[in-house]
Amino acid sequence: MIKLNDDITKAMDAESLKLDIQRHLRFTLAKSKYSTTKWDKFRSVALTALDRLHDRWIDTQEHYYDVDAKRVYYISMEFLMGRLLDNMLVNLDILDEVKEALDELGLDYDEVKENEFDAGLGNGGLGRLAACFLDSMATMGIPGYGYGIRYDYGIFHQQIRNGYQIEKPDMWLQFGNPWDVVRPKVLYPVDFYGESVPYTDSDGQLRFKWVNTQSVNALAFDTPVPGYKNDIVNNLRLWKASSSKAIDFQSFSQGEYIDAVRDSQLQENISRVLYPNDKVFVGQELRLKQEYFLVSATLQDILRRFKKVHNDWRKLPDKVAIQCNDTHPNLAIPELMRVLMDYEGLDWETSWDITRKTINYTNHTVLPEALETWPVPLMRNLLPRHLQIIYEINKRFLNDVRDTFGHDVNKVRRMSIISEGEKPAVQMATLGIVGSNKVNGVARLHTELIKKTIFKDFYELYPDKFINMTNGITPRRWLKQCNPRLSELISEQIGDSWITDLNQLKKIDKLADSKAFRKKFTDVKHQNKKDLIAFIEAEYGISLEPDSIFDIQIKRIHEYKRQLLVALHTAMLYNRIKANPDAEFQPRTVLFSGKAAPGYTMAKLQIKLINSIAEKINNDPDTKGKLSCLFLENYTVSLAERLIPAADLSEQTSTAGMEASGTGNMKFALNGALTIGTLDGANIEIREEVGEDNIFIFGLTDEEVEQKRREGYNPRDYYDSIPELQQVLNQIRDGFFEPDEPELFHPIIRNLLDEGDYFMVLADFESYTKQQQEVEKLYKDQAKWIKKAIHNVARVGKFSSDRTILEYSKQIWDCEQISLPKDRTSQKNGNNKKRKVSKQKA
Repeated sequence: MIKLNDDITKAMDAESLKLDIQRHLRFTLAKSKYSTTKWDKFRSVALTALDRLHDRWIDTQEHYYDVDAKRVYYISMEFLMGRLLDNMLVNLDILDEVKEALDELGLDYDEVKENEFDAGLGNGGLGRLAACFLDSMATMGIPGYGYGIRYDYGIFHQQIRNGYQIEKPDMWLQFGNPWDVVRPKVLYPVDFYGESVPYTDSDGQLRFKWVNTQSVNALAFDTPVPGYKNDIVNNLRLWKASSSKAIDFQSFSQGEYIDAVRDSQLQENISRVLYPNDKVFVGQELRLKQEYFLVSATLQDILRRFKKVHNDWRKLPDKVAIQCNDTHPNLAIPELMRVLMDYEGLDWETSWDITRKTINYTNHTVLPEALETWPVPLMRNLLPRHLQIIYEINKRFLNDVRDTFGHDVNKVRRMSIISEGEKPAVQMATLGIVGSNKVNGVARLHTELIKKTIFKDFYELYPDKFINMTNGITPRRWLKQCNPRLSELISEQIGDSWITDLNQLKKIDKLADSKAFRKKFTDVKHQNKKDLIAFIEAEYGISLEPDSIFDIQIKRIHEYKRQLLVALHTAMLYNRIKANPDAEFQPRTVLFSGKAAPGYTMAKLQIKLINSIAEKINNDPDTKGKLSCLFLENYTVSLAERLIPAADLSEQTSTAGMEASGTGNMKFALNGALTIGTLDGANIEIREEVGEDNIFIFGLTDEEVEQKRREGYNPRDYYDSIPELQQVLNQIRDGFFEPDEPELFHPIIRNLLDEGDYFMVLADFESYTKQQQEVEKLYKDQAKWIKKAIHNVARVGKFSSDRTILEYSKQIWDCEQISLPKDRTSQKNGNNKKRKVSKQKA
């Protein structure tokens, strides 16, 4: 019999947690020992954690009102949160107690947590960065809120069938989501279509109304975001599209069942999937709808919260900082202008001053072709009032350009928000620059490149607007949570203050010279590799060699990231084995994982090539114990958490000048993998931190890449002069890796040899292979390898997202940290005294 206690939902000891888990199984889920499923067991543990979060969650939000805190609103199309159970329990500091409670119930924690789905809210680095930032804002005491969309089916669930990527719906919500709380009363209308109509107000001022619109409702779902052991719980609010129309009862009554629900289903498509295919018009329109849906609902919510306390709109920049994560939320600029002018009655100048002081924009690309644009006819049809405001912003801005630079027609054309020509379009990055307070890059090289190249004209006009914020990762998830063995080893040596101050890891640098510590470090890595081997054997039926180099490349599949370079090298290693099967060979396991966009034909073909190479290698008896290759399907945060702790070598092979930052490079280094990479993105800063002797750098620099393109790059020169490269390319061309379809990979070969090899794969191949030889040479001397691995862990403290967030707070948001004393519910005795709040400048 379960004995209920009023304080059971606050107590943090194992016995109380056990009782609470039982209570939820019986009274919340109404399950008996005969009907309880694995999902029920996970859900009961999640609900038990939420019991301990809710008071903190409410108290935190109330205190933000009490102290009139300046709030930060982080708007992103993606939040790649991963699984949340571990994160919640780690940050609440009750992971060990929950494990003990489950053990007493005859349950294994690791088996229970496997029943959680990765949230289908993101795809790549953009979304994972947003998730890390939410964790760091809560841990650093920044009053932060995430805003995104609650996608029904994520981007897609990737299956590999016969080597091809197959996209299936990501059914992450099929059993519901125990972490989110629906807010039925937080429901905002979002308008589309219609027309902008002028009128004169009572003061004789020209005004505009947006009329004859079609509306869809945005329904709020909230997820708590706890800080690490500090009682702060911030909020991630996600919007779900909800039809504003009831069923067409007349059609339904006449048996026209599809017609009866068609309109409501079309409205709710807005939050079905992340990044619908924009190769067709309806997909393009849906993506623009998604972006405005997110912005409109979010601004309505932000301004509602502001108006609860303030009635002077000029104070908005003092109390609100909005960060647009990439160009997707940049419609916030015309939307805020519209609300301030059309609803609040402010004039243009005042509205513009408020908007530019409130909104900030993070750029994530240096590729001009990757900068988001929207056709003017599409925006005119879907968002007529916003296009009208954008045109007015552009007119006034270009007048400033002419005043500053004179009548330089080419410069004016380059700097215009509206690209003119046969197909005029709204350039969202330009809108973000013109309408924001600060524009930041995400690594030092990236920031310098955007100032010198794609945004050069704007940097000349606004030199103080551009700023660098090198990305970071949260050490809670990417070391303490995903690599508990290494985390415990570090804490045994230097304590656990590194969890919130990653620079403390410098203290283990000197331990690289300790034979005893190296032995323990080696044992941790070996056991992590054995765990991954067991997982892969269970999932794929493939046995891997634990003493081989675990050579891992996991990221979105894209030509500039150059998975193809790694694949060509892997095929070359296979050829070497076949040429001399009895020669000594350093064993290597090459692992890939990542998704290609559904419409990205070349990236999907490269996935097929990788799988064809892997099949050839893994089915050849000559490679047994020497070389293995595998593409792991459906890359997720949870899969990354298995792979990264086991990695020996981190592949960061992007064409120099094309990767804005990257954060996978940071995660691998923090977990003791050595990096092989180009001087691109954050690799440059990693090299500076860990030392040139502790990283393998290859390939052209960004300046050399540009020089080759200017002077004329002929990839056939490399094909003709590097025999091993020629052999591999001929094999691909002649169907050696896919004999049933010998011409299948011809597009890849044409791209490399006949179409200019834009991403310089062949130009960097020889340099890459030479550095891989240095990798093998060093790996054979395990004492030296482990020393370098320890140096990597010890020296990457800079790349904590805690550091990044504090820099944002000081240099962009100008907000204060909130610190909470520990005499409240964080104490494991269930103490629930009222918490006092103090403020300090970030």
